[in-house]
Amino acid sequence: MSLGTLEIEILNSVWKLQEIDEDMNISVKDVVDNMSECGMERAYTTVKTVMDRLSSKDLLVRYRAGKKFFYKTVMDKNEMAIVAIKEVSSRFFNGDDTKLMRFIESQCLDLV
Repeated sequence: MSLGTLEIEILNSVWKLQEIDEDMNISVKDVVDNMSECGMERAYTTVKTVMDRLSSKDLLVRYRAGKKFFYKTVMDKNEMAIVAIKEVSSRFFNGDDTKLMRFIESQCLDLV
């Protein structure tokens, strides 16, 4: 699963809104407003296009309530992180999680 920066920003915004109210019907406007509050100005049409793309990638569910469309994430942030970590492990460490962990540990020690 390869995601662009804007796709991740939008998913983070949806997760943040779901944390506030897990039953909230989240619209494109809600995401645009939330991103704007965080200092990320994006055009409504751009956000809508990317949210529809995330829906086609099965990362968001798009549904209709009345005359409007709303979105929910398919996975929570932790589940998505696990998928991403497994992908990195597979792509760079032949699926050997021990090698991945050793690599992370060595890199974190260098940062301290």
